[in-house]
Amino acid sequence: MIAAMKLLLKLLGGLAVFLILGTLVVYWFVLPGIATNADRDMNPVVAHAPYDIAPDAAALHRTLNVADLHADTLLWMRDPRQRHDFGQTDLPRLREGAVALQVFSTVTKSPSGLNYETNEAGSDDITLLAIAQHWPMRTWGSIYERAAYQAQRLQEIERDDETFFIIRTRGDLAAMLAARQDNRAVMGGLLAMEGAHPLEGELANVDRLFGEGFRMMGLQHFFDNELGGSLHGISNDGLTGFGRAAVARALELGMVIDVARSSPAVVEDVLAMTDAPLVVSHTGIKSYCETKRNIPDELMARIAAGGGLIGIGYWEDVTCDASPLGIANVIFYAVEKFGVDHVALGSDFDGTVTTELDTSELAAITDRLLYLGMTTEDIRKVMGDNVLRYLSENLPE
Repeated sequence: MIAAMKLLLKLLGGLAVFLILGTLVVYWFVLPGIATNADRDMNPVVAHAPYDIAPDAAALHRTLNVADLHADTLLWMRDPRQRHDFGQTDLPRLREGAVALQVFSTVTKSPSGLNYETNEAGSDDITLLAIAQHWPMRTWGSIYERAAYQAQRLQEIERDDETFFIIRTRGDLAAMLAARQDNRAVMGGLLAMEGAHPLEGELANVDRLFGEGFRMMGLQHFFDNELGGSLHGISNDGLTGFGRAAVARALELGMVIDVARSSPAVVEDVLAMTDAPLVVSHTGIKSYCETKRNIPDELMARIAAGGGLIGIGYWEDVTCDASPLGIANVIFYAVEKFGVDHVALGSDFDGTVTTELDTSELAAITDRLLYLGMTTEDIRKVMGDNVLRYLSENLPE
């Protein structure tokens, strides 16, 4: 009996060691590969021949200060400092596309089975992605820490790349643009929240995230949160009491409010409580492309009338045509409907969308805008100058 017990214990010990080693192998070697494959599969660029760019369009694009209001690059484990053959952005490709400023949004929670109609808040795929990508353990159970960690990833880039600046103030923006006049490789990044659930219901976290460098706060993502209803949630409610307090505090600090994923009722409530100009960072125009993802034109018109910005996305669900000409058509339509000073770019690159160009190919949009008859001055505005002007007027001093 004693011998049998010793043998059993030995077998159990061996099995435990095998399971531990197997778990470590899966964690260190298998899961990152799965995450990288997910990045490849979820952020594809449709294969295409090189776009024909007219010489005058190419020459114009080289002089632009392109600005994009929304990309989710920081969600993925690939190093943004290196050029990749998958995904839709990284710093080398941003620079090839003449991008002067990129808004980097931080995705921190995403329910399973995403759709544009209704999503419950109970599930969360980002937990698994955080584990698979070897994010710090503090991020596995904290939405706040996921936002902070992604901000810290961008801070590392700023420390390592003397031509990259995180834009926190109007002075930072002015300094970046001045340096860019002598070196077109100079560019800036601005941190944004893809939904304000990293606040975790604590008003003090507005200040903490501001301290991490966040200057744009999207209120909702795919689900209702402590601040109010999502465009894709269950309740369709407006701002909660906490939501009003969070918006008020963010505005006091000088943060931009983004209502791209908010329910129409939330948008109405924000418009009613503040005269501060709002942003719809990545969207289409509902009267041009009928989908729940695009909020009503009447709300867009009120945002534009208040000095806000409408960032046009690059994927078919919001444009009804994701080709460069299709994107240009939506931009042209938005300019005619809401005014040229209120239209911008809002790619949603790396946001699990399929696009027909990556950020190195933005000259194709410039080319198509020229083809449609837009003036050079107006192209400069929608491709970047509107965003740069808006931030120079609305960021903290």
